[in-house]
Amino acid sequence: MQVPDVVTPFSRAGGFYAKAWRRYVFRSRGDVPVARPTAALAGHALLDEAMLAAFRLVHTEDESVWPRLDRETAAAVALYAERGWLDAPESYHRTPPAPSSAEVTLRDVRGARFRYERLSFDSGYEPHLGEPGRDRWLGYEANRRARAWVLRHDEPRPWLVCIHGARMGRPTIDLAIFRARWLHEELGLNVVFPVQPLHGPRKRDVPAGTTYPGPDVMDNVHGAAQAAWDVRRVLAWIRSEDPSARIGLSGVSLGGYAAALVASLDGDLACAILGVPCVDLVELMTHHARVPWRGAQREILERAWQIGRVVAPLAMTPAIPLERRFIYAGVADRLVHPRHQVVRLWEHWGRPEIQWYRGGHVLFSRSEPVGRFVREALTRSLRPRELVVEAAT
Repeated sequence: MQVPDVVTPFSRAGGFYAKAWRRYVFRSRGDVPVARPTAALAGHALLDEAMLAAFRLVHTEDESVWPRLDRETAAAVALYAERGWLDAPESYHRTPPAPSSAEVTLRDVRGARFRYERLSFDSGYEPHLGEPGRDRWLGYEANRRARAWVLRHDEPRPWLVCIHGARMGRPTIDLAIFRARWLHEELGLNVVFPVQPLHGPRKRDVPAGTTYPGPDVMDNVHGAAQAAWDVRRVLAWIRSEDPSARIGLSGVSLGGYAAALVASLDGDLACAILGVPCVDLVELMTHHARVPWRGAQREILERAWQIGRVVAPLAMTPAIPLERRFIYAGVADRLVHPRHQVVRLWEHWGRPEIQWYRGGHVLFSRSEPVGRFVREALTRSLRPRELVVEAAT
């Protein structure tokens, strides 16, 4: 059993605080704003580092899988190159059909704080024939059922699809982190919260150590592809229910990654709002790795960079106009590096509106500037109050 490392989060947060002071004193220039270091800012960094340490604690290195990863990544590079997916990543993604009414199950749930509907249907996602890791991925039985939490009004309203981050996928967490009551009651939106692959109830009975994202290269590819597929099926379900509905997309952290993918494949979205977004899984995993990758591991990493193009928002062109793209991020984020992840997306997306807030990754939902930014983006893109007034008159 691993012993928790209680020292590293403090030392890493202290290192961040020292660097922040140097940047502030010398007025360092860059795309990430320089914030005056405070005890509160250091606290945000420490909380992020503690969360990162917890993630590392549950991810143990299993050297026995390296030969399999070597075989699978080599086969995947050859297959993806042969089929042209590395040069045209969008072509890797198939357009999912809307789930039929016979496929869909909706059940009312009355929780302690929320009343919502539990939506489920067969995902229908399958890796391409011949893809490495296909049979293993299809063997995750609980993951083959797509699930979502739904809050909707009786009359037509705009919709917002909210995609949660890593280690979420539970209604009590998802609805709270996105401030569901505010979105549904005050802004008057219909809101749906899809559960990402291998999260929440979709992780039930999978082999120990199986996670998305995680150290398994092909599981990460299939997880990202299925996340985009499932969200697009939810979008198709909404459009079948209300063909004229305006639909926005909001994702946080790993959900920002999924939202960026979907925004590269669906041009009919009213907006895409990405919060503290991860947009490069391979970079994220290597940045937080305990030890450097060497020898055969390095070769696997090089192939992972190539394979990852098929699910990389940075390798695709956003399908929605610039004025519908929004990003917010924390200057003290220790999980998703502001420059390595957020700034790269911001540049790739044509420098859309971005809100930098004084904080880290974990506590973004408590930031008042973030709340104002999201409200303005939703009001401008979905115009929810117009429909509320129309319904009343």
